[in-house]
Amino acid sequence: MTTLTEADALDGLRDALGLLKDREQVAQRLLDSSAKHSFDPDKELDWEAPFEEGKWFWPPELVSLYDTPLWKRMSEEQRILLSQHEAAALASLGIWFEIILMQLLVRHIYDKAATSAHVRYALTEIEDECRHSKMFARLISHGGTPWYPVSRTHQHLGRLFKTISTTPGSFTATLLGEEILDWMQRLTFPDERVQPLIRGVTRIHVVEEARHVRYAREELRRQMVTAPKWSQEFTRITSGEFARVFSVAFVNPDVYTNVGLDKREALAQVRASGHRREVMQNGSRRLTDFLDDIGVLRGVGRRLWKSSGLLA
Repeated sequence: MTTLTEADALDGLRDALGLLKDREQVAQRLLDSSAKHSFDPDKELDWEAPFEEGKWFWPPELVSLYDTPLWKRMSEEQRILLSQHEAAALASLGIWFEIILMQLLVRHIYDKAATSAHVRYALTEIEDECRHSKMFARLISHGGTPWYPVSRTHQHLGRLFKTISTTPGSFTATLLGEEILDWMQRLTFPDERVQPLIRGVTRIHVVEEARHVRYAREELRRQMVTAPKWSQEFTRITSGEFARVFSVAFVNPDVYTNVGLDKREALAQVRASGHRREVMQNGSRRLTDFLDDIGVLRGVGRRLWKSSGLLA
């Protein structure tokens, strides 16, 4: 794998977004930021405070059934309960995804110099993701909702993806998992309608994930310039397929059963919901614009992204 240096960038290696940045300088800046702005959720958050009556666990506009006929028939109490179960399902999905991400990061740095800032930041990010996964698990337990694992099919697909993914494919998947949730969480943590604990969890995640997104974006740009043609094309196809898996896994159908709704009816209304489609595409737009700029959304891969519903 080619390692791009500042000298290479000055010699004119660039993509559609401009000259590529030096890998070590980017990593050092992220290490400096991590030293100043990292959090211990066990100490930062008040886990003893009870949930507040009448407050949401996720902004209602981001709940999957919002503005559907079924939503209009639900009581406010049932809507809030659904928001709690969907928050727990998203936390469960986040843990599944972060465990995949940690394995991909370890594989990425396996044969790179351990003394480099690039590797040290990857290890720092793995530390962050460990804390996030524990934070999400504690949040689920604290709320008394079930753990919502992804389907067995998606578990197997995740295992396959971890095995066959190329480096640019890994960073594309990283951004897919991080940026949509990040968009939702940026709407959640300042929302005073939402439970304080949920707002605290999302605030920590947003601050620390911003560094992860920067690291992945810069590395993906480099990989799409320097990787072999076959690897670039493989990345386009696998990222499109992962987008299809992720868009389905984003809603765990068991949440509907657990709040007293008919699962089939709820899923049908979510699929038919123009509001839900708009939410998912808005959450994906910053990412899909970036992927389009650097050449990921082409050919078969673009068609797969469109079929996922994440790309208009």
